[in-house]
Amino acid sequence: MGGVHHTKIGQMVKLIEECVGTGDLLLKSQVLRQVRYQLKVFQGMAGNGMPIPALRTIEGSLDFGDPQASNDLVGAELILKLEDGRKIGIRIADADGAICQQGHGGGSCSCC
Repeated sequence: MGGVHHTKIGQMVKLIEECVGTGDLLLKSQVLRQVRYQLKVFQGMAGNGMPIPALRTIEGSLDFGDPQASNDLVGAELILKLEDGRKIGIRIADADGAICQQGHGGGSCSCC
Protein backbone atom coordinates (compact mmCIF):
# COMPACT_ATOMS: atom_id res chain seq x y z
CA MET A 1 0.00 0.00 0.00
CA GLY A 2 2.11 2.90 1.20
CA GLY A 3 2.63 5.93 -1.05
CA VAL A 4 0.37 8.69 -2.23
CA HIS A 5 -1.78 7.81 -5.24
CA HIS A 6 -3.45 9.90 -7.89
CA THR A 7 -6.87 8.45 -8.71
CA LYS A 8 -10.16 9.59 -10.19
CA ILE A 9 -11.29 10.54 -6.67
CA GLY A 10 -8.69 13.16 -5.90
CA GLN A 11 -5.22 14.52 -6.33
CA MET A 12 -3.58 13.41 -3.10
CA VAL A 13 -4.84 10.25 -1.51
CA LYS A 14 -3.21 7.33 0.22
CA LEU A 15 -4.43 3.77 -0.19
CA ILE A 16 -5.00 2.58 3.38
CA GLU A 17 -6.95 -0.65 2.93
CA GLU A 18 -7.92 -3.19 0.29
CA CYS A 19 -10.37 -5.97 0.93
CA VAL A 20 -12.01 -8.71 -1.09
CA GLY A 21 -14.67 -11.11 0.12
CA THR A 22 -18.28 -12.17 0.19
CA GLY A 23 -20.78 -10.04 2.03
CA ASP A 24 -24.45 -9.28 2.47
CA LEU A 25 -26.14 -6.44 0.62
CA LEU A 26 -28.76 -4.92 2.91
CA LEU A 27 -31.66 -2.53 2.49
CA LYS A 28 -32.06 -1.23 6.02
CA SER A 29 -31.87 -4.53 7.96
CA GLN A 30 -33.21 -6.81 5.19
CA VAL A 31 -30.67 -8.96 3.34
CA LEU A 32 -31.24 -8.54 -0.41
CA ARG A 33 -28.53 -10.96 -1.57
CA GLN A 34 -24.97 -12.10 -1.08
CA VAL A 35 -22.36 -10.45 -3.28
CA ARG A 36 -18.63 -10.68 -3.88
CA TYR A 37 -16.96 -7.35 -3.20
CA GLN A 38 -13.64 -5.71 -3.95
CA LEU A 39 -12.95 -2.46 -2.10
CA LYS A 40 -10.16 0.08 -1.84
CA VAL A 41 -10.16 2.70 0.92
CA PHE A 42 -8.30 5.93 0.23
CA GLN A 43 -7.39 8.60 2.79
CA GLY A 44 -7.22 12.23 1.66
CA MET A 45 -3.87 13.81 2.40
CA ALA A 46 -2.94 17.45 2.97
CA GLY A 47 -0.01 18.99 1.13
CA ASN A 48 2.16 18.51 4.22
CA GLY A 49 1.52 14.75 4.18
CA MET A 50 -0.91 14.70 7.10
CA PRO A 51 -4.20 12.80 6.72
CA ILE A 52 -7.45 14.74 6.44
CA PRO A 53 -9.85 12.67 8.62
CA ALA A 54 -13.06 13.77 6.87
CA LEU A 55 -11.70 12.85 3.43
CA ARG A 56 -11.89 9.10 3.26
CA THR A 57 -13.21 7.54 0.07
CA ILE A 58 -14.22 4.00 -0.79
CA GLU A 59 -14.07 2.73 -4.36
CA GLY A 60 -14.84 -0.74 -5.51
CA SER A 61 -17.19 -3.11 -7.17
CA LEU A 62 -19.75 -5.77 -6.41
CA ASP A 63 -20.21 -9.01 -8.32
CA PHE A 64 -23.84 -10.08 -8.29
CA GLY A 65 -23.19 -13.30 -10.18
CA ASP A 66 -25.89 -12.37 -12.70
CA PRO A 67 -25.32 -9.27 -14.88
CA GLN A 68 -29.02 -8.38 -14.79
CA ALA A 69 -29.29 -8.64 -10.99
CA SER A 70 -27.97 -5.15 -10.27
CA ASN A 71 -30.11 -3.19 -12.76
CA ASP A 72 -32.88 -2.37 -10.27
CA LEU A 73 -30.34 -1.43 -7.56
CA VAL A 74 -28.47 1.32 -9.45
CA GLY A 75 -28.63 4.51 -7.40
CA ALA A 76 -30.05 2.78 -4.33
CA GLU A 77 -28.63 3.61 -0.91
CA LEU A 78 -27.69 0.27 0.59
CA ILE A 79 -25.47 -1.24 3.27
CA LEU A 80 -22.70 -3.70 2.52
CA LYS A 81 -21.90 -6.02 5.42
CA LEU A 82 -18.32 -7.23 5.03
CA GLU A 83 -17.06 -10.69 5.99
CA ASP A 84 -15.48 -9.26 9.14
CA GLY A 85 -18.81 -7.78 10.29
CA ARG A 86 -18.19 -4.12 9.41
CA LYS A 87 -21.02 -2.33 7.63
CA ILE A 88 -20.53 0.35 5.01
CA GLY A 89 -23.18 2.59 3.48
CA ILE A 90 -22.84 2.46 -0.31
CA ARG A 91 -24.54 3.56 -3.49
CA ILE A 92 -24.35 1.37 -6.58
CA ALA A 93 -23.11 3.61 -9.40
CA ASP A 94 -23.90 1.47 -12.44
CA ALA A 95 -25.27 -1.86 -13.66
CA ASP A 96 -21.75 -3.33 -13.66
CA GLY A 97 -21.72 -3.11 -9.84
CA ALA A 98 -19.31 -0.19 -9.45
CA ILE A 99 -19.55 1.60 -6.13
CA CYS A 100 -17.98 4.82 -4.98
CA GLN A 101 -18.56 6.43 -1.64
CA GLN A 102 -17.06 9.83 -0.94
CA GLY A 103 -17.15 11.84 2.22
CA HIS A 104 -16.61 8.67 4.22
CA GLY A 105 -15.54 9.06 7.82
CA GLY A 106 -16.62 10.89 10.90
CA GLY A 107 -18.47 7.95 12.41
CA SER A 108 -21.28 7.80 9.85
CA CYS A 109 -20.75 4.06 9.55
CA SER A 110 -19.54 1.24 11.72
CA CYS A 111 -16.24 0.77 9.91
CA CYS A 112 -14.45 3.90 11.15
